[in-house]
Amino acid sequence: MKIIFMGTPEFSVPVLEKLIENNYEIVMVVTQPDKLQGRKKEIIYSPVKKLALEKDLKIFQPIKLKDELDEILNVDADLIVTAAFGQILPKKLLERFKAINVHGSLLPKYRGGAPIQYALFDGLQKTGVTIMDMAFKMDSGDIILQGEVPITEDDNYETLARKMSVLGADLLIKVLKGNYESIKQNEEDVTFAYNIKRHEEFLDFYGGYFNVLNHLRGLLPEPAATIVVNGEFYKVYKMVKSDIIKEMKPGEILIENRRMFIKSTTEIVEVIEIQAQGKKKMLVKDFLNGQKSLKSGDYVERRNSNV
Repeated sequence: MKIIFMGTPEFSVPVLEKLIENNYEIVMVVTQPDKLQGRKKEIIYSPVKKLALEKDLKIFQPIKLKDELDEILNVDADLIVTAAFGQILPKKLLERFKAINVHGSLLPKYRGGAPIQYALFDGLQKTGVTIMDMAFKMDSGDIILQGEVPITEDDNYETLARKMSVLGADLLIKVLKGNYESIKQNEEDVTFAYNIKRHEEFLDFYGGYFNVLNHLRGLLPEPAATIVVNGEFYKVYKMVKSDIIKEMKPGEILIENRRMFIKSTTEIVEVIEIQAQGKKKMLVKDFLNGQKSLKSGDYVERRNSNV
């Protein structure tokens, strides 16, 4: 079987690896364009491109897939497999090739580009992976096979995505080697998990501590969560629920004994690891040593979608 594989982040890598291990012929790897990073404009390859180069596979990196379709349409292939590619497949492509997708949720829940993050945001105890037929409408295709993944208290986006991608790779091979009947999605149960927007990277302490900690988990290790205090932006990488009891208002900061606490509407959380703009990531006890930008009584600003 000749396969065009389309994927970009780490989530996609185990899927492509599994196809190669099972001797499927990968005739083209389609992944997002390279990125430029830092002042020196260092070229950053996607994880999928790195693997494709290692395996000496043909690589195609369209800026806009819909404008560069001929490169793919002219390929001799039996199937397209997508796994977190990052662009919508044009209708013309789906008419030319049969296509299946490895999606990081138990569809019809969490259609969209950030299903793993939203499973953590919402505090779910389990999620899963769906192998589905591709349709022109986002993540609306028929379900071929699904598998569940438990979410532990220690999971963040990185650890959960890794477990789900391994499961997704195994499910995909079962589908390619088996004979499964597709079933329609129940449109009444559809929910969405669109790509994370900038304002969703800010922590909101005007909800319960459980919501705050879950939101952070969905943003780790990158881009991490952001808080704003006195107009200054800080990245937060680690927080835990605190057992201290003190009369405080939501968003209020308490600093004592080189420790930093913030009140949610319910409990108080302790910030363990933080990063100021232009500085390196630090433990709070080291960050607070000599700094004057944060003090007890300050408040975390509440952000909105106009950020």
